[in-house]
Parts: sequence; C-alpha cells; structure tokens
Amino acid sequence: MEQTHTSHNGTTATPGAQRRVLVVEDDPTIVDAIAARLRAEGFLVQTAGDGPAAVDTAEAWQPDLLILDIMLPGFDGLEVCRRVQAQRPVPVLMLTARDDETDMLVGLGVGADDYMTKPFSMRELAARVHVLLRRVERAALAAATPRSGILRLGELEIDHAQRRVRVRSEDVHLTPTEFDLLVCLANTPRAVLSREQLLAEVWDWADASGTRTVDSHIKALRRKIGAERIRTVHGVGYALETPTP
Repeated sequence: MEQTHTSHNGTTATPGAQRRVLVVEDDPTIVDAIAARLRAEGFLVQTAGDGPAAVDTAEAWQPDLLILDIMLPGFDGLEVCRRVQAQRPVPVLMLTARDDETDMLVGLGVGADDYMTKPFSMRELAARVHVLLRRVERAALAAATPRSGILRLGELEIDHAQRRVRVRSEDVHLTPTEFDLLVCLANTPRAVLSREQLLAEVWDWADASGTRTVDSHIKALRRKIGAERIRTVHGVGYALETPTP
C-alpha cells in the first residue's frame, strides 16, 4: 500500500509527489532537528555535513530546495551555493550563526533566496521552506503564461514573461526573490509599501520578525539596479522611484 504524508497545512502528498530538501549543516543536533521537522511536513530529506559532500549530493540527488549553513568544513556555504547554482538553479535558504548583515548580503549575492539567523524556530523554518517552494511554482507558472509588453520605468525595464530585468539596456541578474520584490514595488511606482506589506506579498510571511529579511533583500536589489531607484521612507518602508513625466 502506498504511504502518504500529511503536512501541517492539511495537504497530502504521495512519495512520488514529495519535494526534495537537502539540509547542509555540520552540527548533528541541528541537522537532525531540521530533518525530523521537514520529514513530518511531508518532504524527502537528505543531509550533508561539509561543503564537498553538499555539492556531490546536490548533483546526484537534484533537490528542489537547499537549506545551507554558511560555516562548513571543507569549504563554506557560500562556495557550496556558487557551485550548486552553477549546476542548476535551486532555491537556497541560508543559515548563519552570526547576525552579520555582510554575511547575509554576500549570501544573497551568490544566489541565496532567503536567510535565517540561529537560533530559529522550526515552525518558522518550515514555513519559509513552503514559501520558497510556492514562489518557484509561481515563477514557473508565470513563465508559462506569457504577458504581453515590457514594463518600462525610465532606464529600468521589467520583462514579466521572461522574468528578465535590464538597466540602460544591460541585463541584470536577479534571484527569483529579488525579481518578485522589484515587481511588487513596480506595480505601484512611487507608492510607499511597508516592510510588513512586502513581507506578506513577496514572502507570504506575516510575522514582523522577518522584516530584516526585507531590508537585506532591498540592499541587495539596490546594488544591482542602482541605489537611487529605491527610496527608503524611515519608519515606514520603501518605494520605487520613477522618472518624473
């Protein structure tokens, strides 16, 4: 008889439909806790304890999502992220023991989609995994549903169908999260969106504890499209600046 698994949100998946998550962490206590929680959520889970094993497992197993600690034996999580993303695009949730914004920005710069600082709750980690996978599904659906036209805001061009962004006719590489964040801001140019609004719309996450994630992604986005294009409204949120008609 085929075994089924029911996740916390009530959805049921057969083993053939289960999503694969590779957890890369060298602390046995942490990796066991993450793996147990994700298996209870209905995911297939593999683990790796160092950089080389992580890259080899990702190539052989083709996970749908990677949970990746920055500090690893062999080589660090940033190098793992670079090598795995060079093989094939895969959403990455970075884990860091330090509340260091530089680490976070570097992680986002090499292809990570989100990050969490230790210690974290398993409930929040599981929720973020579900959110990242839903975003990948939405991106695939958007790519398969062409929208005519390109949104042009001065020298900034957003091609929804191809999920491409250009600045002064030069392609700009954005992660899926950065693209969704830019589109969210571009849908209402010059309007100020609060961190909580952006967190809810882009991450499907309504907990205010995640607002620093928004700030770090905004900083990474500014570095790619130009800092002057995103205005900070202190104490409120952000707005996408557009040329005055």
